[in-house]
Amino acid sequence: MADATTLAALRAAAFAAMEHAYAPYSKFRVGAALLTPGGEIVAGCNVENAAYPAGTCAERAAIGAAVVRGLRDFTHVVVATEATTPTPPCGMCRQVLREFSPSLHVISVTRSGAEAEWLLADLLPFAFEPSSLRDA
Repeated sequence: MADATTLAALRAAAFAAMEHAYAPYSKFRVGAALLTPGGEIVAGCNVENAAYPAGTCAERAAIGAAVVRGLRDFTHVVVATEATTPTPPCGMCRQVLREFSPSLHVISVTRSGAEAEWLLADLLPFAFEPSSLRDA
């Protein structure tokens, strides 16, 4: 588990990313921040589109930003929202996060201070994984 200072920086990065979210349709702004084993933080925000399925969730935006930088291993993700209760990643984001970090710690935080934490494996049991392709 990351130390308190690192987790505070991760939360701050997720909230900062949320401020840049483009969510004119749902009004549900989300920021996400990933932590690498080396202590690097990479953030992303949701970007909606009028053609609704064409949008990108914050978690997948953060993954894309990390991969561009050559980062592919993560220990934690913080998901920040303005919801009243902590919100876990959607199913598609769970699958994408699983591709890179099966043992990821998922922390969801809200502006009001509510927080929840899960292991990704608990949020996505029996995940489709690279070995699933080899078994075909």
